[in-house]
Amino acid sequence: MQKELRVHIENIIDWLLHFISYAIILVFVATYFDSFKIDDTHLYLYGLLATLIIFILNKTIKPIIFRLTLPITGLTLGLFYPFINVVILKLTEWILGSHFEIHGIWAVFFIAILISIMNILIENIIITPIMRRIKKNG
Repeated sequence: MQKELRVHIENIIDWLLHFISYAIILVFVATYFDSFKIDDTHLYLYGLLATLIIFILNKTIKPIIFRLTLPITGLTLGLFYPFINVVILKLTEWILGSHFEIHGIWAVFFIAILISIMNILIENIIITPIMRRIKKNG
C-alpha cells in the first residue's frame, strides 16, 4: 500500500513539473513572438488552459500520430517529428479559437521546434534530476 501511494505521488509530481514547464514555455513564446498570441486580457488563464490541452493531446493523440507517421519519421531520420508538434499546436489553436492564435505555417513550425528544444532542456536539466532525487530518497 505504501509503495502504491509513493508511485502515485511520484506521478503527480512528474505531471505537475511537466505542466509547469509547458506553461512557462508557452507564456515565454507568447510574450516574445508576434506571430503567436494568447489572449492578452487573460494571458495566464489561457496559457494554463492551452498548457492543459497540449499536455492532454501529447498524452493521447500524439502517440497515435507518432505511430501512424513512424515510417515517414524514420525515412526522414526524425526530421518529420516537429510536424507532429505542429499538428498538436494547430489542434490546440482550433480548440481555443481566438484565445490562442498562431499566424503562418512557418511560425507554427518554428514555434513547435522551439517548444521541443525547450522541453528537452527542461526535461534534462530540471525534471529528470528532481524525479531521480525523489525516487532515490524513497
